[in-house]
Amino acid sequence: MAAPNIVDVSTITGKTTGGALDTTLTTVLLANAAASGKVFKINSIIISNVDGSNAVDVTIDYNTAAAGSGTSYAIASTISIPADATLALIDKNTSFYLEEDKSIIGGAAVNGDAEYIISYEEIS
Repeated sequence: MAAPNIVDVSTITGKTTGGALDTTLTTVLLANAAASGKVFKINSIIISNVDGSNAVDVTIDYNTAAAGSGTSYAIASTISIPADATLALIDKNTSFYLEEDKSIIGGAAVNGDAEYIISYEEIS
């Protein structure tokens, strides 16, 4: 099934997901499964450094496969976030659509030093 025509949708559901980043830069943070019949409008990606004394480097990518096994394109490449700081990586002014069989992947230089929140709309 193709992604829905967003002019004639039946459901828009606001959602949020989050977690801790590890050193595996290909960890899937959000996936839109193949044939889901949905498109995700990514409204924000917020990254927080929860380490009280050290900066942490973070990489977040758009990936052409839901499982994170496709081709990756950088949203943020090795961005240093200072200790106890937060970066609004994507906001409503830079939102984008995550179509079927696509994902957002990422990681940090140090396990557990960075956490992410992704706010999005699931449209079907």
